Amino acid sequence: MGAADPLEDYCGSTFWNASYLDREDPDLPVCFEQTVLVWIPLGFLWLCAPRHMVSLCRKTKVNSKHLSKLYIIKQLVASLLFLTAIANLAVTLGEDFGPNKDASLTVKNAGVYYVNPVLYAVTWILVLLCQEGVRRREGAVDSATLFIFWFFLFVCDIFPFQTLIREALRMGINDVPRFCLFFISFGLELIALILSAVADIPREDEELVKKNPERGAAFLSRITFNWFNSMVVKGYKRPLVQDDMWELSEKDSTAHLNQRFQHFMQLELSAARVRYQHKSQKKRDKNRDKAQEETFQNGLGKGVSQDVLMMEKGKKADGKKQKKEKKKKEDTDYPNSWLITTIYKSFKWILIESAFFKLLQDLLAFASPQLLKLMISFTQDPSSYNWEGYLYAVLLLVVAILQSLFLQQYFQRCFVLGMKVRTAIMAAVYKKALVVSNDARKESTVGETVNLMSADAQRFNDVTNFIHLLWSCPLQIILSIVFLWFELGPSVLAGLAVMVLMVPINGWLATKARKLQIDNMKFKDKRLKIMNEILNGIKILKLYAWEPSFQTQVEDIRGQELKVMRKFAYLTSVSTFVFSCAPALVSLATFAVFVGVSSENVLTAEKAFTSISLFNILRFPLAMLPMLIAAIVQTTVSRKRLEKFLSGDDLDSDIVRHDPSFASAISICDGSFAWEREIEPLLKNVSLDIKPGRLVAVVGAVGSGKSSLISALLGEMHSTKGFINIQGSLAFVPQQAWIQNATLRDNILFGSPHEEERFDEVIQACALAPDLEQLPGGILTEIGEKGINLSGGQKQRVSLARAAYSQADIYLLDDPLSAVDSHVGKHLFDKLIGKNGILKDKTRVLVTHGVSFLPFVDEIVVLVDGKVSEVGSYNSLRASKGAFSEFLDTYAKEQSNRKHSESEGSKETDVDVELIPERDDTQPDSPLEDTVSATLKRENSIRRSQRNNSVRRRKNSSLKKTEEAVDSKKGQKLIEKETMETGQVKFSVYLQYMRAMGWGYAIMVFVVYFIQNIAFIGQNLWLSDWTNDAVVYFNKTYPSWKRDTRVGVFGALGVAQGLFVFLGTLLLANASIDASRILHSRLLNNILRVPMLFFDTTPIGRVVNRFAKDIFTVDEAIPQSFRSWLMCLLGVLGTLFVICLATPFFTIIIIPLAIVYLFVQRFYVATSRQLRRLDSVSRSPIYSHFSETVSGLSVIRAYGHQERFLKHNEITIDENLKSVYPWIVSNRWLAIRLEFLGNLVVFFSALFAVLSRKTLDSGMVGLSISYALNVTQTLNWLVRMTSELETNIVAVERVSEYAEIENEAKWVTDTRPPKSWPEDGRVQFQDYKVRYRPGLDLVLHGISCDIESTEKIGIVGRTGAGKSSLTNCLFRIIEAAEGRILLDDIDISTIGLHDLRNSLTIIPQDPVLFSGTLRMNLDPFDRFSDEDIWRVLELSHLKDYVAGLQEGLQHEVSEGGENLSVGQRQLLCLARALLRKSRILILDEATAAVDLETDDLIQNTIRKEFSHCTVLTIAHRLHSIMDSSRVMVLDAGRIVEFDSPSNLLRKRGHFFAMAKDAGITSVEGSSL
Repeated sequence: MGAADPLEDYCGSTFWNASYLDREDPDLPVCFEQTVLVWIPLGFLWLCAPRHMVSLCRKTKVNSKHLSKLYIIKQLVASLLFLTAIANLAVTLGEDFGPNKDASLTVKNAGVYYVNPVLYAVTWILVLLCQEGVRRREGAVDSATLFIFWFFLFVCDIFPFQTLIREALRMGINDVPRFCLFFISFGLELIALILSAVADIPREDEELVKKNPERGAAFLSRITFNWFNSMVVKGYKRPLVQDDMWELSEKDSTAHLNQRFQHFMQLELSAARVRYQHKSQKKRDKNRDKAQEETFQNGLGKGVSQDVLMMEKGKKADGKKQKKEKKKKEDTDYPNSWLITTIYKSFKWILIESAFFKLLQDLLAFASPQLLKLMISFTQDPSSYNWEGYLYAVLLLVVAILQSLFLQQYFQRCFVLGMKVRTAIMAAVYKKALVVSNDARKESTVGETVNLMSADAQRFNDVTNFIHLLWSCPLQIILSIVFLWFELGPSVLAGLAVMVLMVPINGWLATKARKLQIDNMKFKDKRLKIMNEILNGIKILKLYAWEPSFQTQVEDIRGQELKVMRKFAYLTSVSTFVFSCAPALVSLATFAVFVGVSSENVLTAEKAFTSISLFNILRFPLAMLPMLIAAIVQTTVSRKRLEKFLSGDDLDSDIVRHDPSFASAISICDGSFAWEREIEPLLKNVSLDIKPGRLVAVVGAVGSGKSSLISALLGEMHSTKGFINIQGSLAFVPQQAWIQNATLRDNILFGSPHEEERFDEVIQACALAPDLEQLPGGILTEIGEKGINLSGGQKQRVSLARAAYSQADIYLLDDPLSAVDSHVGKHLFDKLIGKNGILKDKTRVLVTHGVSFLPFVDEIVVLVDGKVSEVGSYNSLRASKGAFSEFLDTYAKEQSNRKHSESEGSKETDVDVELIPERDDTQPDSPLEDTVSATLKRENSIRRSQRNNSVRRRKNSSLKKTEEAVDSKKGQKLIEKETMETGQVKFSVYLQYMRAMGWGYAIMVFVVYFIQNIAFIGQNLWLSDWTNDAVVYFNKTYPSWKRDTRVGVFGALGVAQGLFVFLGTLLLANASIDASRILHSRLLNNILRVPMLFFDTTPIGRVVNRFAKDIFTVDEAIPQSFRSWLMCLLGVLGTLFVICLATPFFTIIIIPLAIVYLFVQRFYVATSRQLRRLDSVSRSPIYSHFSETVSGLSVIRAYGHQERFLKHNEITIDENLKSVYPWIVSNRWLAIRLEFLGNLVVFFSALFAVLSRKTLDSGMVGLSISYALNVTQTLNWLVRMTSELETNIVAVERVSEYAEIENEAKWVTDTRPPKSWPEDGRVQFQDYKVRYRPGLDLVLHGISCDIESTEKIGIVGRTGAGKSSLTNCLFRIIEAAEGRILLDDIDISTIGLHDLRNSLTIIPQDPVLFSGTLRMNLDPFDRFSDEDIWRVLELSHLKDYVAGLQEGLQHEVSEGGENLSVGQRQLLCLARALLRKSRILILDEATAAVDLETDDLIQNTIRKEFSHCTVLTIAHRLHSIMDSSRVMVLDAGRIVEFDSPSNLLRKRGHFFAMAKDAGITSVEGSSL
């Protein structure tokens, strides 16, 4: 042993001798213990020490950190160890040079006795320094390196420990001082090890650690995720809530991530912009050269210059064409490929760390099969010593534990990275959305931008979780093949060939599946769109009794969707078949080729089982790679979309200047403004000069550019020439009020501090005081999304109050008075805007349609077609007889009548309608646009309606917050909080799902899967038997018949397995599709039959969510997780069965393992489920806040509140991360515990194999251990699947919750009225009382009246008098509390709802249209001929319009009728009424939405066509009912007057007062 000689001199004893190990009780030579085992730990410390030294050199405020007891004890232990080292050296010196040394001993102590104590002494000094270094490090509570050092030291010292003890027992102690010193230092090392595993939390950090325990977690706790225990325990005791979540650490917070990401993004993006400019420059040059070549080829010498011009022009046109084609080919019309590098640079350290852990784990994965091989050969060789077996068992355990630790650290890092990437992208998208220019905004709808934030960011999250598999999979594949080659030689290639063949098959299946998936999404979108419309227009459907038509529409689409799903399920089962056959086929091919190639090749146990465990390793990367590649392809789509959005142009901040030298408040100098860069300017050559403190009105016809002028002043438009100067701050009131989902007070304060006096003053001026009294929470009432629980007028006034409170210098008011009634408008003008209002000293620009206010303004600007036609005071403009006086002549007379007579409109609503937002009095529930998009929309509504069909599927998880009512009287809460299920899912829900599947199916599925599992076990038992042939036929020839039988049976069992899986999957697919169909149709059927009340108290989003997310879960997620769960469960049971079969001892261990397992699983599932719920609950506010921001962009920009909204967004995302992060950790917490269990299973199966090696054949050993190696993953999956199944099955619970709500009365009952009923159209109310819901006050207090046939009745009354309630009662939208209504002497409560509703006709207040053809909108049941329809279109003055459309009656109406004007929609509703020809017509009069011409048309048609009918008109403008036969005046739910108009005017009562308000004094004076 040449190399060991110097070492032997150094030690003075033998360094290595194999005979030490070759016995029953092995030991290591002392020299080896003194050298190698000392150098390993010390070397490790010396390598790591410099890192700790660095923090010593830094100047930190040492005194700031106190000396904890723990620290002092640690330093004390190290100092004692230092003393032992010195003592050791002293002993050696004493022996060699001491006074009493024996003269006879000439031999000095060997060198090692000098060197080792010195080495130790230096090391202990290092340790002292390192511990001090750790103390000074910011935020460190312990040191991983020191812990590992102590651990190594302890492990290495165990060997000399037992050597010394054995020697002492054998021969007595011969070297007492060293013996004692060794044991003293060993004890101190043990103490140090224990101390280094405890976290040393400084006092000042204790509070932080309470809020975020991770900060105070020691190394051991960090690698086993023990610090998470408290959360799990809490989650097990009671459902977690958002307040239980821990604080985020600084490095995970949105603000920090965003800042980092933005920093790198700016760099990368500017580089990409430069690249992009070069590229486009090159393209342009190329085009130019081409152009010039062409001109010269024409060779017209003289005419060249002319020609060039012509060519350039032509070229431009061509260029445009080319550009379009180009755009189709590739969408790289923006700086691209910078996002990935940005992400990489922002997060590269996490990436590198996780890669390191992954690499270690991959390498360790291949150690287990090698150990398995050694283990098997150990059992085969009876002469080997027992300790070898134990060593292998322990090694298996150690390798498995290390592998688990590395894997979990890797996963933790990857998932946190995914979370960070998602957060960074979301924050970046939000930040961009605040500054994006209008060109870029026009590219995408609100829905699409929200999608960038939700779907695309999530995609990145998912891909980054597994990004390392890109290099790890190939690495694993290569290593597996190399190791397999060592085992089986070239025959591996056969197995590999089978695997490789599987890849294209899987690929083909995947592309097929992708196609089906896309079809499926199409149907899903279509179905959801219709559902959305049904729910938005549910009231109309009920009033017209149209539900069946729409139900069949939805059912048809659902049918197609299920057809596609069934195809998809069959495909999946084929691919499952392929996948489950794969391992069997691969091993079959390999082994068959191996034994078939030559008779020398005998399949031994070690070969077979080592290969099988290697094949098991191979399966994962081969399955993952195609999936990963598909995911990456999907992500590139997201990448492109994000790059396009994030690199879009920002709004020019320099359009509007703020130059203080100008005298006027607002001045525009010869400006032309366009919405986009390329198009014609909308405002041309505008020059304006507004002095400070003036009130300026802007008037003009529709489309003359009034709103655009305001937008230009806000800097939202491109200026093509000229400039704008504005002095002072702005406040802006848009045409459509933008209301946030917050309290009323927050909406008005809008981020300013609260000052009581000013606030009250504003409330009074904006006429909000009466409304506050009605709202349940007063000023703290929570307002739903888009201001759902405020009427239009209230929204507008809140918007005005916000402006008034902001104390800006300049007020831009875009027609704020149109949404409110005349008397409220007057109040607002007097108290707020006008000469004596709060804002009298401010500069005010008021866009208005109301002529009545014009005499009171300082200046009027008249716009005609985007040009300023005249400016001046009211009188001077009247005198000049220009555009303005024409405008006045058309409007004045009608307007003054009309404006004033609009008594009270339905907009200002009293309690009953307040708490139940009848959708009449809010705008139809379309996504709310701000001015910009509204104006853009007018331009391209048609163009967009085609593209837009699929887009507006907004994330509808609107968990609207309830109003925090001050005292919750019953019925005060408008929107009940959505029930969030807590705790365990009841077993009955599973039974419900099984019932929907059908019991026969369910049982068959289970049986089939069970048989499949038996085949699997049988195959492996056969294999283990086969390998025992190697022992039987040792040194004999192996008979070929035997070989063929072996291969044949093995193959047959494999194929049988695959077939059974296939069968099971098919059965399960059919069963789950049945279940889906049943659950959906039950839900739909019920939702359409639910009373109106339900829709008034439930946000639509919540119902849509049931149809979207929950049905999706039932369709796709549940069958998937159910199947996986079954397979996992049977897999685990099979594994345990096999191990018990091999080593019956194992049964003893199963019980405690199972108990621990169940314990961990129950804890985990409870916590994880709740964390998932919290995650989804806290995720929706992110998206709703985002879409709210996008729709209120111009308001936010006008007030300059971008920063505040950015902050709010960061807080919202952080709230979500607080539940995402623990969820990630909870998965790791679980995984590491389960893997430890799995590792114990491996250890015990190995241990018992060693114990019973005499009775076991090697095949069984191989079988049980290779099975056990697989169990870890399966166990992990089983818990995951259980928890996923629990999470998903909740969907069934939610769907059935809505499928069991009480219905309204039957649609058709046994008592059916005669066909032609009602013939006369008499209506009688008999002491009729009604309330909206049980527990609320009556709305109508005993109404009694008789209305004769063909009477025309006008119904008037102030807001909330119960006018709308009257119609609701006629249609039985709300049922009577007492009393009854008779129509032609039939009590309406005795007949079916459809019979009743089909025989009444209503023209509703806001015209609701559904997307579909025009024809479908008029006649959804196809009851009428085309001639009938054309006739009514002619009567309703739409014939010319419809005839002019390309498709005529088949013209597609877009969602909510957006591609028709409001007037046309109103006329269509009239056409519907004409078509139904019933004897009773209810006319809920449209408010200010309709222009005067349309209004006239409607009134005249009604007078002519419905002369033979009874007509009830609910009037908001008195002049329209002055010609009715009688007028009913309602007040607070009672009839106060009921007589002809002329009598009522004479009577000078309520009606007279209202008429006076409206400027009507006699019946004649009112008619138009």
